[in-house]
Amino acid sequence: MNILIIEDEKLAANRLSVLIKNMDEAVKIVGILDSIKASVAWFSSNPQPDLAFMDIQLADGLSFEIFDQVTVKCPVIFTTAFDEYALRAFKVNSIDYLLKPIDSDELSRAMEKFKNLRHDSSKPESVAAPAIDRVLQMLTKSFKSRFLVRAGEHIKTIPAEQVTFFYSMEKATFLNTIENKEYDIDYTLEELEGLLNPELFFRINRKYIVSMGAIRDIINYTNSRLKLKLVNSTDNEIIVSREKVTEFKNWLDR
Repeated sequence: MNILIIEDEKLAANRLSVLIKNMDEAVKIVGILDSIKASVAWFSSNPQPDLAFMDIQLADGLSFEIFDQVTVKCPVIFTTAFDEYALRAFKVNSIDYLLKPIDSDELSRAMEKFKNLRHDSSKPESVAAPAIDRVLQMLTKSFKSRFLVRAGEHIKTIPAEQVTFFYSMEKATFLNTIENKEYDIDYTLEELEGLLNPELFFRINRKYIVSMGAIRDIINYTNSRLKLKLVNSTDNEIIVSREKVTEFKNWLDR
């Protein structure tokens, strides 16, 4: 079986290649490409692989642009750093989506799904365009850019990029700004998770959502957890929950 990998992060591409080969020694990795331009050139001059893995966000754009420029007939498994739960809505028979960092068990299930579809002639072999359109809409959606807050008798707006962190306390939610001003807002942390740009904000536990720029220090803590020091905060117990540590490190290292 011939597999093509399109991934612009070298370490991620190499890791995926190793995971695939460990699952099936008969697999041949026919290419590892890192851009839309290189992928278009490859598909234009090579036979179609049996399967392609595509990172959705490449250095020169979204990998969906490849389909606009060249014919891709092989099934595709997309990889992405976007939220696992949102992606469940976009699963279709001929495509699968893997959340990065890729878990070996999830990869194994995706490969098994591909093999089952491959032997079922009633299933389409090519990528389903409507599914791509839905995911593209998700990836290009607008995130909340400002928040309306009350300041005494006045109402003002706070740009999202000026927010250092959000936190909940006694069933209320507050935001803290770069200028160390705090305002209560009419959103829960759960609602904010779907509104904020995940490149800029991360929910570290049930109480806090933090911005990248607010982190002053990261300290190894008990039970494989991490303790954070945030600008403008005197809370000495801001802890990244254990189940979030790996995802948090990956967020920092993007």
